[in-house]
Amino acid sequence: MKSGSKILAVLVLLVGLVLANYLASHLPVRFDATASKIYTLSPGTKALLGKLDEPVTVDFYFSADTRGLPIQLKNYADRVQGMLRQYARLAGGKLVLNIINPRPDTPEEEKATAAGLQSLGSREGEPFYFGVVATRAEKIVTLPAFSPEREQLLEYDLSLLLNDVRHVDSDKKKLGLITSLPLQGSSPQDAQMMMMLQQRPQSGQYVATEWGRNFTLVSVPATAESLPAGLDALAIIHPQNLSPKLQFAIDQFLLGGGKVLLALDPASEYFKGQAGQQAMLMGGPPPNVSSDLPLLLKAYGITYNAQSVAGDLEHILPQSNPRTGATIRNPTFLRLDASNASPESPVTSLLKSFWFLGAGSLTIKAPAGVTVTPLIETSEQGGEIPALTIQFSAADDLSRQLTAPGKKTLAALLQGKFPSAFPDGAPKDEKYEDKKDTPPPVLAAPALKESKANSTLLIIADTDWLLDDVSFNPQARQQGLLVPMNDNLDLASNAIDFLAGSEDLLSIRGKGAAFLPFRVVQEMDAAARKKFDAQLSTLESRLNEVQSNLSKLQARRSDEGRLVASPEMKAEIEKFQKDEASIRGEQRVIRRTLREDIDALGARLLWFNLLTTPVLVGLFGLWFARARRRA
Repeated sequence: MKSGSKILAVLVLLVGLVLANYLASHLPVRFDATASKIYTLSPGTKALLGKLDEPVTVDFYFSADTRGLPIQLKNYADRVQGMLRQYARLAGGKLVLNIINPRPDTPEEEKATAAGLQSLGSREGEPFYFGVVATRAEKIVTLPAFSPEREQLLEYDLSLLLNDVRHVDSDKKKLGLITSLPLQGSSPQDAQMMMMLQQRPQSGQYVATEWGRNFTLVSVPATAESLPAGLDALAIIHPQNLSPKLQFAIDQFLLGGGKVLLALDPASEYFKGQAGQQAMLMGGPPPNVSSDLPLLLKAYGITYNAQSVAGDLEHILPQSNPRTGATIRNPTFLRLDASNASPESPVTSLLKSFWFLGAGSLTIKAPAGVTVTPLIETSEQGGEIPALTIQFSAADDLSRQLTAPGKKTLAALLQGKFPSAFPDGAPKDEKYEDKKDTPPPVLAAPALKESKANSTLLIIADTDWLLDDVSFNPQARQQGLLVPMNDNLDLASNAIDFLAGSEDLLSIRGKGAAFLPFRVVQEMDAAARKKFDAQLSTLESRLNEVQSNLSKLQARRSDEGRLVASPEMKAEIEKFQKDEASIRGEQRVIRRTLREDIDALGARLLWFNLLTTPVLVGLFGLWFARARRRA
């Protein structure tokens, strides 16, 4: 073959590769080989795109030319752009995607600023934009800035954006609230009574303020016999003495496709604190510190013991004794972290800290047609303690009294079609039981025996986590500042936002990141540290002992500041100094050993990546040359 023909063949091959890559990137067919299917859209997103009745314009802003951007951020922007292209392909022409690069001092930058996007700034000091704006008719919804920390919820955030922009109404959704806790502060009647008793009325909890930002809170008393019409979600917090009619109304609301947040508590710390004072003031028995809805829970396959408290030896929230200052380790006061939470649910996937005080545990055997997702669980060192035992035992003694060891579910999400807790219909009205001549009231609609649509129940076996005393730093609160100590408030906000969303959004689950950590390296590092931790701990103890003895010897100085020591003492000091140097040398050797296997693996992977492609190309060349000779 002539040299000119060879050059032409190479050029044709290069052009072919470029065209193949271009066509592959624009073909509607995709193969997702990732473990968590991060590039596959959920059925809820596909259903949402199919409901777009009018065109939606999505402007994706990314300052691609900004200098100094980390490569991880550029890769994340590529993933966002790729997912938006998938949305556009599946929308059937109802979603118009515009990719905009807002350079400094351009109309595109002015448009980004006018739309409400945040200028993040870069290492070089240039303005940087990374957000999206969705427009439908006159309605505009903005996601001001993408955060790599929310990569797991990327699809959820984009679908939430589309769901918001396709709804024209701007009225707040209604959240029904049934609670025995003063989340909204003292009622006018209670406030008046407390003032008569020269007591300060109770102020509301911040969680109610937070819910009130996005929802219209509709209070429902425990004595009510029905729920207000038009509720988008219902929050039931520490229910006590609910009327049978109200329980029936809750059951029918859930079966009608409703979304319910139910928070129960076997041992409310709030009511424990109120019990003594209220009993003295009112002259009656202390209020019930536990809450339960046994009739409803049994029908939904939920076992919850209102007389038992969950504990965890691995995740104890330390407390300080106010009198002695000593540390108290009560295993029923839990400080949980991300390892205890579901990484898939939008409710918990990005949260890292939960404080629960005296929570209960849940055992769920859901009926057919209902799926269960545990949201928050204890570690394998979890267990249960009878609530009565806690009252008569010291906090430090409770760790030895944990029973039924193993992982305990503290919060769970149930979705699907529930059976009714009232299979025989509404409970009888006592007002008409003894009056045969007076007909009972006629129901507006026949009672549901099972869910007519997918229903959602989010149940949490604790209520104290909602209170300001558990969520915010007490010292800062005294100065009028709200400094969170955990993610409890975010859990409350996420739960209601999730429940009040559309049915399509409820099916979208969090996914993994596009760039996963190298688990082999992590496991090797953990194994090596476990192997050498004991040696390092021993060396650290020896080093502390040597330094302590050395400090005591060197502290023996005369009035002139000179060290007074016999030859024996000087020899002992020199020995301690040599021991200190020797121990530090051993520590350096162990720490270096910790990295040897990992560094060796990294070197092997580097050479593997460098040599794989040339070796494969060389083998292909040899095969091709041999095939030509045979031909």
